[in-house]
Amino acid sequence: MKFKGFNEESKEIKDKKESFRRVAGRRVHNILNHMRLLRNCANTGNYSYTEEQVNKIFRVIDEEWRNVKSDFKKRKNKDKEFSL
Repeated sequence: MKFKGFNEESKEIKDKKESFRRVAGRRVHNILNHMRLLRNCANTGNYSYTEEQVNKIFRVIDEEWRNVKSDFKKRKNKDKEFSL
């Protein structure tokens, strides 16, 4: 027996999962490339910087990283809501 709307819902979930894989994969790839470019700035042969500047860079990166992780964890915790 087929349920009306089941295939459409299943297709929508599959589309969302595929969309996530595609978009998140591309964004992670871009982040990693930009991190490698930032790592190039550590070359003291080409750049001069202070410890304070380095600390400021990592402070802001760490803060944003915590925000991203928090948003994913919030979503995970939402899925665990209690219901009867």
